Parts: sequence; structure tokens; C-alpha cells
Amino acid sequence: MFIEPNISGERRGWIEVICGSMFSGKTEELIRRLKRAKIANLKVEIFKPGIDVRYDETKVVSHDANAIQSTPVDNSQKILLLSQDVDVVGIDEAQFFDNEIAHVCETLATKGIRVIVAGLDMDYLGKPFGQMPNLLAIADYITKLHAICVQCGNIANISFRKTAQEGQVVLGEKDIYEPRCRSCYNK
Repeated sequence: MFIEPNISGERRGWIEVICGSMFSGKTEELIRRLKRAKIANLKVEIFKPGIDVRYDETKVVSHDANAIQSTPVDNSQKILLLSQDVDVVGIDEAQFFDNEIAHVCETLATKGIRVIVAGLDMDYLGKPFGQMPNLLAIADYITKLHAICVQCGNIANISFRKTAQEGQVVLGEKDIYEPRCRSCYNK
């Protein structure tokens, strides 16, 4: 994909959402798309929620250690402030952002910016997570990725929490979560 000028010569922006369970490759796909945009000499800015410090405080890092420099922000409005004169904006872990994230993405796309967002579509209970349903509703392109169920080997679409910790947001990795298919999740 590329930013295509329309008849009047203005850039056209759009929103791409990459979603799925933990360990499905969402961040890996986000990094791949952003690196390709950089190779095309597009100006790219990448953001992540400030609370996500699992692998690195400033980099977006996939579970297999692929990384790209990013700017941690504590609210989605800062993305608008920090996205001046860019062609592409990447946002990781979108489910952790506030209620304005969809509006921020829409505003960026209206300005002619390609917006690539990655996040969990469902929480550990299999329920819609944060603002992801709103982002999916306004997306121009959606990529749903699946992990492999650690119980049976089928495709997994739910992030099963292995601990008794309560609350929708519990940051963790393979020590706390594992991908499961619908059937194994419900057992």
C-alpha cells in the first residue's frame, strides 16, 4: 500500500488495523509494515502506550525480539501533537489507549496519513478489549491474525490467562498468557 494522490493532488489517508490474540504476530506485522514504509523513504512515527514496558521502555518489541524505536505516550491526544509532517503513523497495543484513540486515528487519516494500528481484539475473557471494536469499525483494512493453540495445535484466537489475577489489564508474557482455540479455552 502507498499514499496515493487523488485528483486534486492531496494525499489520501487510511486506517489499517492488525488484531488477534497474544502470540499471533500482531506486533511483528506492525513492525514489518513500518520498516517497509521507511524503506520507501516515507516519514514514519511510531507510538505505544507508556504503560507497556514489558520488553523495552521506548521500543516496540515483538515476542521474538524484533524491535523498532517508538515514542511512549500516556494518552492518545499526544499522538496528534507528535505526528506533524509524517506520512505513516504506527500505534502498538491500541487496546490500552483511552476513549479518544479512534478519533485520533480518524483525524490522522483525514489529514492524509496512513495509520497502522495493532492490538488485542479480545481480552482474556474473550470479550472485546478497550477501544479495539471502535477502531475495527472505522478501519479501511483489517488483518486478523491467529496464534497456535498450545493445547491442541489448532488456530488460537483467545489469550488464556494462566493466573488468578483479576482485572482486564495484567501485563505479561508467556509466564501469564497462552494462546488457545475456542474449544480448549472453554474446557
